[in-house]
Amino acid sequence: MQVTFLGTSSGVPTRARNVSAVALRLPQRAELWLFDCGEGTQHQFLRSDLRLSQLRRVFVSHMHGDHVFGLPGLLASLGLSGNSNGVDLYGPDPLESYLQGVLRNSSTRIGYPLKVHRVRDAAEQNLIVFEDKDILVRCTPLTHRVPAYAYRVEQKPKPGHFNLERAQSLGIPPGPVYAALKRGEQVSLDDGRVVDGRDFCGPDRPGASIVFCTDTVFSEAAVALAAGADLLIHEATFAHSEAEMAYQKQHSTSTMAAQTAAEAGVGKLVLTHLSPRYAPGNPVTPNDLLREAQAIFSNTILAKDFLSFEVAPRCNSS
Repeated sequence: MQVTFLGTSSGVPTRARNVSAVALRLPQRAELWLFDCGEGTQHQFLRSDLRLSQLRRVFVSHMHGDHVFGLPGLLASLGLSGNSNGVDLYGPDPLESYLQGVLRNSSTRIGYPLKVHRVRDAAEQNLIVFEDKDILVRCTPLTHRVPAYAYRVEQKPKPGHFNLERAQSLGIPPGPVYAALKRGEQVSLDDGRVVDGRDFCGPDRPGASIVFCTDTVFSEAAVALAAGADLLIHEATFAHSEAEMAYQKQHSTSTMAAQTAAEAGVGKLVLTHLSPRYAPGNPVTPNDLLREAQAIFSNTILAKDFLSFEVAPRCNSS
């Protein structure tokens, strides 16, 4: 999976950072997912190598404007392009009425299937938000001034590597039989033998896992959701010195994000959703927040707009 940050500022955009949006690219299926959609996100798409036409799912953390004001315009532009097969949206209860109101009052027609899924019950009851043959999505409630949710995306394990030499030594003919064995299926051969694909494959290979967590003050629920994840994307709106303000506004400090990563045992932490007050040249800068987090969780990096990288599982038998 490939992660691209399209917006990394909190509240308002700055010259260097747009407001919240993170794209998740699934190259094996030519599909793009989006986590939050702050104002101007469609402009960020134009400045990246991402293709808006591949957008298939949007996951909204909460209804504050810096996370949703870009969504109506983006969906409208996608409709004008005429090449979408449909978009599914997941988020808080007000998401559907918000979109319906904006689209109706602006006389905007969406010419593709658009479906909104409420995630509150799934979050509160630990149910699956989305599942197909390759991927699972779960979510959990966060602690913020309005209902907010973190999301975890994880690839399902893949079959282990196929032992070609063993299959050849047993005289199993190549072709469709090998494909079935690679899938772990039981196959009847022409000579009457029945062979089990599980005997020819190594241990399952784990998939990658990503957690998107914003906006929230430190949350044990977020720790539980992020347990063992390969990547945790976590808001760090405030520096540690402003922890009192963070609690008042129910946002995280850099140290809270790092504490979440450390307690969850994740592979890597990326700090995002930084307050504009920490712009370069000010008394406290984003690099100061990074150092605070790294003192607790060393494998931490700082997000910036258009940062893009691949996420792979840490433990892979390959």
